[in-house]
Amino acid sequence: MSAPRIEVDLASGVPVYEQLRTQVVAHVAAGRLRPGDRLPTIRALATDLGVAPGTVARAFRELELAGVVVTRRRTGTVVAPDAAPATVDAREAAAAYVRAARAAGLTPDEAVDLVRGALLT
Repeated sequence: MSAPRIEVDLASGVPVYEQLRTQVVAHVAAGRLRPGDRLPTIRALATDLGVAPGTVARAFRELELAGVVVTRRRTGTVVAPDAAPATVDAREAAAAYVRAARAAGLTPDEAVDLVRGALLT
């Protein structure tokens, strides 16, 4: 299987790192990237897209924090073993919720209480 295409729109109002992050998540969620599939190196992807390596590195860090990819010495960045489409969607939803809860000024306990309440319905 050939690697899915990743593109950025430099004129977009969406930050480039976010465009990269969402595309990788979408490819994993759609099954175009599977657990163990290797992503391009930061330097190679930055060169291909014409962006700074730090921008790609930030996207990869965000993906790693969300559990979508793992980075290891010698193997590079690969799709995480447990990054099945359903778990990726749930992790993305959870990350979006955490951002919204923080923006609303909720404490961690308040945010978790809201989730517990939602699970009861």
